[in-house]
Amino acid sequence: MKKLILVCGLLVSLLSCNKDSQLEKEIAKIDIDVNVERFDLAFDDAKPSDLSNLKAAFPFMFSKYENDSIWINRMNDTLQNQLSAEVRKAFNDFDDIHIEVRSLFQHLKYYDKSFREPRIITVTSDVDYRYKTIVTDTIVLLALDTYLGSNHEFYEGIPKYISQNLSRSQLVCDLATNYSEQYIHQKSRKTLLDEMIYFGKQLYFKDVMIPFKTDADKIGYTQQQLDWAAENESYIWRYFIEKEMLFSTDNSLPNRFIALAPFSKFYLELDSESPGRLGQYIGWQIVRAYMKNNKVSLMDMMQKDAEEIFNNSNFKPSK
Repeated sequence: MKKLILVCGLLVSLLSCNKDSQLEKEIAKIDIDVNVERFDLAFDDAKPSDLSNLKAAFPFMFSKYENDSIWINRMNDTLQNQLSAEVRKAFNDFDDIHIEVRSLFQHLKYYDKSFREPRIITVTSDVDYRYKTIVTDTIVLLALDTYLGSNHEFYEGIPKYISQNLSRSQLVCDLATNYSEQYIHQKSRKTLLDEMIYFGKQLYFKDVMIPFKTDADKIGYTQQQLDWAAENESYIWRYFIEKEMLFSTDNSLPNRFIALAPFSKFYLELDSESPGRLGQYIGWQIVRAYMKNNKVSLMDMMQKDAEEIFNNSNFKPSK
């Protein structure tokens, strides 16, 4: 009997993999036009006399309230020139980014027929890592100076838990996060569970939209951090339950378990070993369980309330 159950399980797994493979082949056939416009290079190559031409080509990059002298000073700024040189060197070859963004757009188009490809504009932002990518209906901005590599000299002084994601591999993940925010709906985000499910939706959205990225990339963990979260999943879950945190409105809980941080705050000796944002990780596993155990589309799930997802997920942490 055990052998029969094992064989049946393997067959189900193979059929599921085959179905996923067929779906990805279908998505790969979707016609998508991805045109990356290198404003960063155009600006770096420009002289003050070229400013009017830049404004004509990229009017949305220039505020009418800013004097031309601001941009001219930027052209002549030594630090800005060094930053531009590093970006030019790091992103001389853009093919891999182009392929990943194209695949993301194909997936978006498959699941949302109204999706229209935006203009993609590359910029520098003085390493403002709070806004690495910006997405609107018609324009996407990519701040390439925030993807130079976690150990780049320009990131000295930035905390490691932030700089570890200032790398090329995170660019399409950040874009997917931006797009997920356009589809997520929750009536409120008052409890820890609300926050966990919100970010669980974001991460499951990445499962679907960028399946070619690793789980570590999707959540912005190192592989070691992801392994720690997986190995301690049962303990984390038991802690949340025993401390009655899920439905708590304590404002300190999102800072302890959801917000970007060097580690999660159980207030125990293991804190220093843990990665931050473990509430996001558990929320991800709950949403995965919900999608596995219910016949519901991605877009429908993105609209559902946290408690509905949790109550129907049949979530059980891995041992």
